[in-house]
Order: sequence, then structure tokens, then C-alpha cells
Amino acid sequence: MNRPAIPLLILCVFTFFLGLGRQAITDSDEGYYAEAAREMVESGDWLTPRFNYEKRFEKPVLYYWLTAATYLITGPDETAARFWSAMSGVGVVLLTWAIIPAPIRKDSASLAAAIVATSFGCFALARSALPDLPLAFFITLTIWSSLRALERAMRGERWPSAWALAGLGAGLGFLTKGPVALAIPVVVLVPVWWRFRRSIRLDPRGIALATVLFAVIGLPWYVAMWREHGAVYLQSFFVGDNVERFTTSRFNDARPVWYYLAVLLGGMLPWSIYLAMFTARAVFDFARRRWKPSDFQWVLLTWAVMPLLFYTVSVGKQPRYILPVLPPVAVLLAQALTDRIDASRARSDQPQRGLRAGTWITALFFVLLALLYIRLQPLFINTFPALTWTAAVISVVCAMAFVILALTERWSLLHLMGPAAAAVLLLTVQFGALAGRRPEAVEQMAALVQANRTANEPVCIYNVFVRNLTFYTHMKLVQAFDAEQAAQLARQSQRILFVAKAEDVKAIEAALGTPLQRLGTADYVNSANLRLGTLVRPDPDDHVSVLLVANH
Repeated sequence: MNRPAIPLLILCVFTFFLGLGRQAITDSDEGYYAEAAREMVESGDWLTPRFNYEKRFEKPVLYYWLTAATYLITGPDETAARFWSAMSGVGVVLLTWAIIPAPIRKDSASLAAAIVATSFGCFALARSALPDLPLAFFITLTIWSSLRALERAMRGERWPSAWALAGLGAGLGFLTKGPVALAIPVVVLVPVWWRFRRSIRLDPRGIALATVLFAVIGLPWYVAMWREHGAVYLQSFFVGDNVERFTTSRFNDARPVWYYLAVLLGGMLPWSIYLAMFTARAVFDFARRRWKPSDFQWVLLTWAVMPLLFYTVSVGKQPRYILPVLPPVAVLLAQALTDRIDASRARSDQPQRGLRAGTWITALFFVLLALLYIRLQPLFINTFPALTWTAAVISVVCAMAFVILALTERWSLLHLMGPAAAAVLLLTVQFGALAGRRPEAVEQMAALVQANRTANEPVCIYNVFVRNLTFYTHMKLVQAFDAEQAAQLARQSQRILFVAKAEDVKAIEAALGTPLQRLGTADYVNSANLRLGTLVRPDPDDHVSVLLVANH
């Protein structure tokens, strides 16, 4: 194992794995994947994914397979559900290190990989039972391998193993989330090939090898699903879940054209300040013809910008879609930081204004984070107050470290201090805000359901725990989509249990015209739905009581 890989792996243990299972499965999309994998093991059907015991055609099967296989070893729990996301985070980190060619690698490769390992976007998705980070790993593998093959082709050499890796990555990515695993590499690689087409002699056998591997890995499951379910599956997934997701707001709300720039800055925290400052400076110098990107930088810019443009054109936008741009952005940022650190060593009398300003603003960010921990403490109902206060103190200590760095201008320490402070920041988020007390509200409600369900009566969920309660109850749930529908169910002579927020229970009772029997309550904050506005101005509605009630 290469020496730089060891500290990177240790860093990943802290940012991706430490406390991986401390938070319950959230009432977000990760509930779909955690539960569908559990039902795959329970049913023994490894072909057709199911959620809430009904066919789920929305996504391909690879993440379900990986998670279900892990459940066979460990049982269905939170750590197992998220394990392959965390492992994919490690893979993205190591690929980021490998992006920079060995002759120019020096300190920038390790710093780039550390930036990815300590960026909020990668941290958050590594700790979620979602296929997006595995997809980012496979896309990065496809692009990186293809670029290595093209680099060899420029020297008139063949590298079949690189093409094989590209085919492997594309096939596994296609089996993870479908056509986007091909679309993103295409929008990156075609402009790169066009730029260097006069010096690249493509290897037809290598491309054929990649194509065959892609087909062998990526297509058989789709063929099996088509034979099992017919054109209904093809229509549902390829048209509904891909074309309509891209061109309509059916699945995700329409968002402004600048949306992904804000998401990128948020996903790169706490490195975003340096990224914003150096990007602004590079654009200014490029406009004034003071900077011309090298061939390597041009490739990285293409790798970062083209997926952003691709997703910006789409109508339905989700923050996690742009994860594949983190590696090239991290490499560009690491090179910019390293160049300025090297310049400070060569010319100690020349001030590094960009580093100084970025470091001061980063210190201010850590102070603001400490204040947020204190202000938002009422929302952190799953965390011990002492841990939240500890997180605030640690954030202040990190801020002081950046202040000392800005005052002393010992910029060479940034290679170590930056990743260390960022890792500590992410761990304060994990243990000071998100995780701590168990059982959480969804687990409390599952226990209440099991205790009060005496005759296998139906359980109806309305506007809460719609994706994660079935993971903890191991039973099929009925979902009501409005108060009148829930009231109609309550009018039946059969006893029915209802799980709903207190305000929604009142709406059901108003539609029903009679009170429902209270059986239990759980205090709940949906951390998966916390938004920037919530962090700035906490809303009491984010903190709700969830009731278990019955019609008889």
C-alpha cells in the first residue's frame, strides 16, 4: 500500500465510519433503500426490488444487492444499510488522489483527497443509505480510467487494463442508477477527446473491451426485469424515472439556474471559502489574460463544469446529483492552495493575500457554527446537550487555530491543519447535532405500534415516517394522502391504528367528526429535512409530536 494512502484511510475512518450507525434510518430516500434491501432478504427474491411489500421500479438493483448481502452477514441495521455508501466514499477519496499524475503529485494529491474526505457533501452522503456516492465512485472510475487510456494513446501506447476499468465502472454505474452513469462520462470525455483529437490515436480494441464489459455487467439484470415484468418496467424506469425526472418537475421541484453553484459551495464546506476566493481570482486573471490553464487544468475544468451544465439544464434538481464533480474541484483547489503555499516558501516577503483572507473567513465560519450549535440546541433532541456544547467549544478552538495560522502566516501547516479541523468539524456535526440518544422517534413509534397492535390490524401512516417506519416494524403499512382519506379508513368497523403528527390527527378528527383514541406519542425532528432557513431561523413546526391513535 502506498504511504499516502494510510493517513487518507485513517482520515476516512473518522469522517465516514465513526458513528455510522448511531443515527436511525431517516424519513428520507434512504428509508427506501434500507427497507427494500431488507425485504429482498426476507422474500428471497433478488431480482425485483420491493418497498413496503410492493414492486419498486424507480432505481436499479446494485445498491439493494450490496446492502442485502451485508444484511445476510450482520442483520438489517443502520450500519449495514450505510456501509457501501461509506466504502464508496473511501473509493472516491483514493481515486481523487490518483487523478494527479505522479510527476506533479507532490503534496497536492494528498491534500485533494483529504479535501474530498472532509467535504460536507461527501461526508453527508457517505453516512446515508443512498446509491448516489457509489454512483459517483463508478462515474469517477470510468472518467479517470478513460483519461488514463487517452493519455497513453497520445503517446501511441495501448493500455487495455484502463479500458477494462472504464467498462467495469460504466457497467456497475449503469446497474446502480441507470443511463446517467454513461451520460456524465460522455459529456466530460467527448470535449476532452475533441480538444486533443489530433494527438490521440484511439485504441479500437480497448474501446471494444470496455463496451463488452459494460454490456456483460450492466445489461443482464435489465433484460431479466423486462422478461419478468414486460414493457411496464421499461416505461416506468427509463421514461418515468429518467426522462421525466430530467425534463419535468414531477419528482423534484424546479429550481433556479444558479442552484448547483450554491449546492457546490455548501457541499465543499468548510473548504468553500478558499474555493470561492481562488475561483474568483482565476476568473479575473483569465479575463485579463494573466492566466492560461495548462492541459491538465483544462481537463479538470471540463470534468467539473460539464456535469454542472448537464444538471443545470435539467428541470428536476437534487443536491446530491453533482457529487461526481467533487474530485476535479478538489484537485483544482488543492493545486491552487499548494501553489500559494510553495510561493510563500520561495518568497517569504511576498504576502499571500488570498490565503490570509480565506483563513480569516474560515475562522469566522467556525465561530458562526459554534453559535448555531447553541441556538439550534432545542432541535437536537436526539443528542445529549453536553455533546452539543462540546461541539460548540471544539468549533471555537478550531477557529482560534485558523486565527493563529492567519497571524503567523505559517502556510505550510495548512496541509495538516485544514483537513484535521475539517474532520473535527464534521464529527461535531455527527455527534453534536445528529446522533446520540436512542431509541429515536421512529423507533419509539415502531415499539408503540408493536405493543398496541393486538389482532394484526392495519396501520396507516399520514405525512410522517412514510419511508422509514416499515424498516422498524417489518410490516406493510397503509398510506393516507389526505385527512379525508384517513377519515374514510377510520370509519370502517375494523380497528385501525394511525401514525400522524398531532396537527394532522386534529384534521382527521375534524373530517371524521369524532375523536380518535390516543395510544402513545413520540417527539420528533426530521433532521433529513432541515434546510438553511431552519438553521438561520429555527421554526417551532420543525419540532413536532407524532401520535399513535386508533379508531376504536
